[in-house]
Amino acid sequence: PKSLLMSGTQFLCFGEYLLYRGSENYSMNSCETIELFYNIRTDLDKLKYAVYITKIVNDVTTENQNNYKVLQLFLNTLYVISNTDKDLELISSIFRIRLLSIIGYRPEITQCKICKQRENLTKFSIIDNGFKCESCGKPDKGAINMNETTKDAIRYIILSDAKKIYSFQVPKETMEELKIISKVYLTEKLEKEYRV
Repeated sequence: PKSLLMSGTQFLCFGEYLLYRGSENYSMNSCETIELFYNIRTDLDKLKYAVYITKIVNDVTTENQNNYKVLQLFLNTLYVISNTDKDLELISSIFRIRLLSIIGYRPEITQCKICKQRENLTKFSIIDNGFKCESCGKPDKGAINMNETTKDAIRYIILSDAKKIYSFQVPKETMEELKIISKVYLTEKLEKEYRV
């Protein structure tokens, strides 16, 4: 408790750490704090969503693996949660879709997964990982309906620059569709259900 390095061990502290490896674990030699995300600590709703995304990130990353893109997404997400009043459910939906794309579950978003046509894409197939047209989507009982705005939002989330993924708003109906698609897709691919 009296250590000068205590601030660097707080939950959600982002910093630069100097570690040395012991026989069984690491010890911290020094730490320079970069960001504490203080606003998250003072708001229970924001804290709840920050804990939620932290659990997911912990499950999809491993030690000594290059996780730069996951870290970038994680930090951008925490920044948006901390410093804006954006809808927390929209933030977590965007996070889930982008994270899955980064870790190898990027869905097909340019054409129908089955017939390859680029028009009338109205379904998101969880099983086949991507968009389907109306006719190919009908036999797929797990396919989720999506409107044009939802389709555009998913494309934007996956294709946009990492720093801009949270720079849009959507109507309530689209937010609901994004929430359902991202939650079901995450549960299917990670084979685990996460609760906020």
